[in-house]
Amino acid sequence: MMTGIYIHVPFCAKKCPYCDFYSCSYTKSAADAFVKAVCRNLDTLAEGTDVDTVYFGGGTPSLLQTASVAEILDKISARFHLHHPEITLEANPRTMTDEKLRGWKTAGINRLSVGVQSFRDDLLGTLGRNHTAEQGKDAIFRATAAGFQNLSLDLMLGLAGHTEMVLAEEVQTALSLPITHLSVYLLKIEDGTPYAEQPPLLLDEDEMADRYLQLHDLLTAAGFSHYEISNFARLGYESRHNCKYWRCEPYFGIGPAAHSCLNGERFAVPRDLTAFCMSEQQPTELTDASPCGAAERIMLAMRLKEGILLSDYPLERECLLRNAKPFLSTYLYLDGERLTMTPEGWLVSNSVLVSLLRGIL
Repeated sequence: MMTGIYIHVPFCAKKCPYCDFYSCSYTKSAADAFVKAVCRNLDTLAEGTDVDTVYFGGGTPSLLQTASVAEILDKISARFHLHHPEITLEANPRTMTDEKLRGWKTAGINRLSVGVQSFRDDLLGTLGRNHTAEQGKDAIFRATAAGFQNLSLDLMLGLAGHTEMVLAEEVQTALSLPITHLSVYLLKIEDGTPYAEQPPLLLDEDEMADRYLQLHDLLTAAGFSHYEISNFARLGYESRHNCKYWRCEPYFGIGPAAHSCLNGERFAVPRDLTAFCMSEQQPTELTDASPCGAAERIMLAMRLKEGILLSDYPLERECLLRNAKPFLSTYLYLDGERLTMTPEGWLVSNSVLVSLLRGIL
């Protein structure tokens, strides 16, 4: 089975008030030390490993110099067997200069995930973003001009300003751009973030549900597949790397706060850039000694439009059918042996999964 490589780039120019991901301020010296540590840790993954996805997440990976991205990708190319890889870099529109776009393309990046979040300056201000709506649109067009054909953008849904009309305008703008993928996240207030102390006005639960289903209808009508709870893609442009997480496929995470699922274990790197850079091999903490049991595989697969085949779970099949029965036609859909969530089911997926997995270890 092919392995994915995830690199957590912890640098941010500005911390967004809703974000609880690990990040810290960018300096060139810190970034140089980080890149050297990433390359050292790539040497700990078995040489010749078959790799088909690489993902630079963060943080704001686009803050890295293009030479740093190239150094990491050169190391990966020299050490592992790459198989038609999907190589993604997350980018903030404000950092997407023409020079960087050309450098990323030359280095081997073939997919960009652009953190647009909104096409309205008032909502961007509430979200604490450091770019404008016009910069977001311009970044997508300039990425296309630089030769990128696989472009994803992020939208954030849930602020009180997201009326039915505003969301329709946001989607119309997104669809006018040369994109292949959208990730749309429902805004949550996370502990320890500035929003936890001073939360913005949010849609209530019913309004949030209405906007989510509106989004589903608008994007599927435009030819996008709602292939995962928060993700939409044109045919063939689903995020291959992120699908590894939902299908319990192996991936190796490098960097402070990165997670891995490899060699029958899940483990994580502490949220400490200094410790990561100073260690010959990144410190890790075991988080699961026996991952990917039946219950976990079912739970993750039900995030996907494809759901599960009951025939893949012969020991759990009857229990699954019994537990699913009260939710069929509303929150779950059964087509032969395939069990999937409906869009309405995804809205209440946590409670549906608790009931679906009752009696399954």
